[in-house]
Amino acid sequence: MLSFDVNWLGIILAVVASMALGMIWYMGLAKYWISATGKTEDQLMGKGSNATPFIYAAVCQLVIAFFIANLTPALMDGVLNAYNGALVGAQMWLGFILTAMIINHRYQNISWRLTIIDGGYLLGVVLVQGMVIGLLG
Repeated sequence: MLSFDVNWLGIILAVVASMALGMIWYMGLAKYWISATGKTEDQLMGKGSNATPFIYAAVCQLVIAFFIANLTPALMDGVLNAYNGALVGAQMWLGFILTAMIINHRYQNISWRLTIIDGGYLLGVVLVQGMVIGLLG
């Protein structure tokens, strides 16, 4: 059963940490990521600055962190620590996130390189979030 009795500060800090990871990840891999999308930078970014994708990302990462905060104690005999948080995050990634990405990307005929770049980032998201939530649990 999901509970809203979680460490909300830990969840918010986990989201901030994973968004910071995204900034570093995609700044370092921007050229490869753009190439892997098969689009131009102008097609991806549009005209001017648009915060909408970042808002969606923050909201979705808030949901991920909330589930990590709920599932870790439930799956780990009530023990919420950095290791268990990262382990549950990694299991969520392998069981749900990566598999869903592969299914969608194969139907969409998206390059494996994009799957690897985005999948690697999302693995980092759940690991960082799990560790932060576990440390502040």
